[in-house]
Amino acid sequence: MAGLFGSQTSAAATAASNTIGDLKQDVELTSPPEDSITALAFNPNPTDPKDLLAVASWDKKVRIYEILPNGQGQGRAVIEHDGPVFSCDFSRDGTMVLSAGADKQAKCIDLNTGQSKQIAAHDAPIRVVRYFESNGTPMAVTGSWDKTVKYWDLRQPQAAVTLQCQERVYTMDVRNDLLVIGTADRYINVVNLKEPQRFYKTIQSPLKWQTRVVSCFTDSQGYAIGSIEGRCAIQYVEDKDSSSNFSFKCHRDPPSQNVTNVHALNAISFHPQHGTFSTAGSDGTFHFWDKDAKHRLKGYPNVGGSITATTFNKTGSIFAYATSYDWSKGFQGNVSNYPTMVKLHPVQADECKPRPSIKKR
Repeated sequence: MAGLFGSQTSAAATAASNTIGDLKQDVELTSPPEDSITALAFNPNPTDPKDLLAVASWDKKVRIYEILPNGQGQGRAVIEHDGPVFSCDFSRDGTMVLSAGADKQAKCIDLNTGQSKQIAAHDAPIRVVRYFESNGTPMAVTGSWDKTVKYWDLRQPQAAVTLQCQERVYTMDVRNDLLVIGTADRYINVVNLKEPQRFYKTIQSPLKWQTRVVSCFTDSQGYAIGSIEGRCAIQYVEDKDSSSNFSFKCHRDPPSQNVTNVHALNAISFHPQHGTFSTAGSDGTFHFWDKDAKHRLKGYPNVGGSITATTFNKTGSIFAYATSYDWSKGFQGNVSNYPTMVKLHPVQADECKPRPSIKKR
């Protein structure tokens, strides 16, 4: 199904000129992290007029910025860890930020009081932390390289439930009652958070190479998978017709002398209003896609370095992306002048809107 997102017809070639996006309005965040950026998260509370952005980094910190109307960021708070931070997330009401990393612990800061505390611990680095609520109880779920996923009541010191995974947890995402876990060896575990103590479904990724990222659909009916070979897969939790689940190529250079350079797909973010989504990768580009129309909406020029993390704000009017070294070329690729920055892209009206569906008669 690789050709779904780009026909080679002349009509498609004519339309291609309309699908190149513009980066001229993008604003660079001042005072960015001092090392590679691992995760971005906006506060999701629709009643909060402020846009707060959390940025996790290898420099052992999570920085929380308030994004001002001019696009600049003003520092609001910092969470300190004892090792690189790999993940961050906001509580649903936007008053707390969770973080986790190589120091094998997850932390939480209350933005109203400035107080932070440890909320979770594992036997190995924690790769990802996500916030969710269970019957009104604030909870965190953590996925670790110790091959476990643990649920934590933020008011209790012990894990509420521990799930044993097949392999190390590489990526994880939550939306409503849907939890999706991606591990080494390409296992994908789906959990219904109404029954959090068991896997609802386990599949092997339809992509052939290592899973880099999973991201839940806005309506929590399914999820997208990104891998190191520049491919993205769309998977529905409940199997529909055979064409519902598909995969497509992205973040690959045009073939040259029978060689195609392939880049890791590092980040997938879903637009909160439209349900369309972004992919971003080691090639330094990001793209907006419509999964239902199986169509690329916009592609953007190279931003000057690997894109390691992305997120939309709560209204979908801002798309944040982090440029920093992603270790895809090993230690020798980490040169001192490699750019480390967060940019804010103002989303124009037509950039993320889904294509009008054409019903078959």
